[in-house]
Amino acid sequence: MKVLFIASECAPIIKVGGLADVVGSLPKTLKALGVNVSVALPFYGAINIKRGNLRLVRKNLSVIFQGRKENFNLWQTFLPGSRVPLFLIENKKYFSGESVYIESDASSGGSKRETARFLFLSVAGVEVAKRIKTEILHCHDWHTAAIPFLVKKEGFKIKTLLTIHNLGYQGIYSYDIVNNLLGTNFSKNVNCIKLGILNADFINTVSSSYALEILTPRYGFGLEKYLQKRKKHLTGILNGLDSDLFNPETDSYLKKNYGAKNIKDKIYNKIYLQKKCFKSVNLEIPILGIVSRLADQKGMDLIKDLFTSLMKKNLQFILLGKGSKEYKVFFRKASKSFPEKCWVKIGFDEKLAHQIYGGADIFLMPSFFEPCGLGQQIAMKYGTVPVARSVGGIKDTVEPLRIGKKKIKGTGFLFQRYKAGEFLKALKDALKCYRTKDIWEQIQINGMKQDFSWQKSAKKYKSLYKKILK
Repeated sequence: MKVLFIASECAPIIKVGGLADVVGSLPKTLKALGVNVSVALPFYGAINIKRGNLRLVRKNLSVIFQGRKENFNLWQTFLPGSRVPLFLIENKKYFSGESVYIESDASSGGSKRETARFLFLSVAGVEVAKRIKTEILHCHDWHTAAIPFLVKKEGFKIKTLLTIHNLGYQGIYSYDIVNNLLGTNFSKNVNCIKLGILNADFINTVSSSYALEILTPRYGFGLEKYLQKRKKHLTGILNGLDSDLFNPETDSYLKKNYGAKNIKDKIYNKIYLQKKCFKSVNLEIPILGIVSRLADQKGMDLIKDLFTSLMKKNLQFILLGKGSKEYKVFFRKASKSFPEKCWVKIGFDEKLAHQIYGGADIFLMPSFFEPCGLGQQIAMKYGTVPVARSVGGIKDTVEPLRIGKKKIKGTGFLFQRYKAGEFLKALKDALKCYRTKDIWEQIQINGMKQDFSWQKSAKKYKSLYKKILK
């Protein structure tokens, strides 16, 4: 089977969020399972690959876009550390500049530049698929969700799979802009994810629980009735972790490597983190870590509501993230008000993220909704115990603590209702357990022994591809 991934980002080539991690790691595991898989993405100005590692496949390939011929060049290299072909679609008009995403204009349902960028990627992606004789076009999120519609519209014999990484982002564009670009005749604003849901041969989300949740009004973001129609063609496959990238035994960003067999060496990373953030060391104080987008989805409003209560407790709080202005302002002020207890860095820093996973004791993830969530998986892999809401992929990966007479089971602390009080209760339970070192160490080891590699999930994708081709 010949599969082409098409997406807006791909780690480590160009990364903004977790989507890039999936697109950059899943194909490598699929390749090892015998799938003939390639990846295509825009050749953004921010992509820096030495020309010696690139091959020009075709110059001036043309598609009809905006009612006229539009050309692009197709380059090929490989995903780093693999033999997975990576195709780069070069067009200076649509993919120039350093940014991947363009600020949207709410009055038009999405900026003209962004609409043109991702619809051109979709049209060009279909052309690439035809050229390399792809059997399945695997589209990711709203940026390429129009592809199944385009394939059906043109009558191409290519199967399509749409992976929804986050239904909260849908790519809603003004119908007159879309009609001008694609030569269509929509009479209402165009929702790209909705187009994908209605036209893809199959749809999947990035965890089993999230696939069920989006069928409900609470998590369906207005698209639940369309997903209900496609229920027989909807499934959930949990995202995995790149075990080469996230492994405390080999992670070069850590002060000292460790694993489940020498969990006590994790303490050296805590010492390093305390010195870095608070200039002094006190190993009895638990560190609460967060690596996250600063958004309502991630439960930042709950943390904000609880913050005064948190600062009264004997703990330290470290946050790394970027996002909403409201939360950036709040956490910056908090770090100045409580310099001995709260340390904040706004932005993203790959090295620091790994150091927080390695040095913190507890990882906070009180999400309102969580399609998969790599944060809790990484935290458990690094022996950092999650306190999180039981929703979506968190529910599928974190096992609640159960202390029996002979055995301690569980990998974290979960709460059900999206309430600040519920979150605080779960955190208090974790802090109480933290003081009992043998129980705490067993919870850490339980988490570190979980298998979050791509192997199991990649086999499910391979089976799904076979099903689609039948």
